Amino acid sequence: MSRHHPGHHPLAPTDDPPVSAPPADGPVAKESADTEHGLFAATTGWLSYLAAERRLSPKTVEAYGRDLRQFLTFLTEYQGEPPSLGTIAALGPADLRAFLAARRREGIGSHSLMRQLAALRSFARHLERTGAGNASAFAAVRGPKVKKNLPRPLAVSAAKAVTTVESRAGDDRAEWILARDAAVLALLYGSGLRISEALGIQRRHAPVGGQADITVMGKGGKTRSVPVLPQVSRAIAEYIAACPHPLPPEGPLFVGARGGPLSPRIIQLVMENLRGALGLPASATPHALRHSFATHLLGGGGDLRAIQELLGHASLSTTQNYTKVDAARLLAAYNAAHPRA
Repeated sequence: MSRHHPGHHPLAPTDDPPVSAPPADGPVAKESADTEHGLFAATTGWLSYLAAERRLSPKTVEAYGRDLRQFLTFLTEYQGEPPSLGTIAALGPADLRAFLAARRREGIGSHSLMRQLAALRSFARHLERTGAGNASAFAAVRGPKVKKNLPRPLAVSAAKAVTTVESRAGDDRAEWILARDAAVLALLYGSGLRISEALGIQRRHAPVGGQADITVMGKGGKTRSVPVLPQVSRAIAEYIAACPHPLPPEGPLFVGARGGPLSPRIIQLVMENLRGALGLPASATPHALRHSFATHLLGGGGDLRAIQELLGHASLSTTQNYTKVDAARLLAAYNAAHPRA
């Protein structure tokens, strides 16, 4: 649960202009104070809900509070008076688009705008849930388009290099750990596995001893069979032989330094170190090896539908995202494979 200093509420203005001025005396002032109190109570209840029931991190709760505070500040300037629960309930899509446009003029990027809109929608749903408003206007506004970054595969030579123990010759870690890391990365590149799929393999299913394929469980609990190259099998066998910890059949194939399940974060750190050692770009991540698997197969004349099955993609369009870096080859493979091409 998020805890804030009693003197600083997430919606309390910091460097931002104040949301509202203190009311003057009189009946109008009392009405203003009541509406402000209602809005403050609603925002406090919303933030408590995010922290206690949604279990969002304190930083996320703080960011959402800041997003709402900026919106209320905008409404004060936009409407010429401090907002209340009533004015928020009366907002239309045009008002929200005006806010997004104002933020865009301030140089705010699409990702930040999407998060801010998500925060406002969450607040509106909270008002609806508590009978203090409705969320229709917030739901009616489409968020800004966010450009998707295309996959950036490694060069063939670089992909091969990260899967060998020799690439970490200067590393002072135990030999069996170096062998383990090389085996995991070899599986990611050689079979196009997701890191969760590779680390989810049980010892009894290890593709060694002439086994030419392996069955893995992908997203949605779907299983698929993927081929395993002889070089990958050898790397796994070398790791198993060197591992000092017992590897029971029902336990994980890849274990950590103390013998427990291996964390994906460890493999991510391995790739970070290899980026420095081999001079690779920041895009060289464990998942980039999966991209590389698909792209290099396609570049070598692999069938698009076969690659889709190997990756475990439900739709061909997802496979296309993995291989847009070689659009000409993709089009040729598609035309050759599609019955109506």
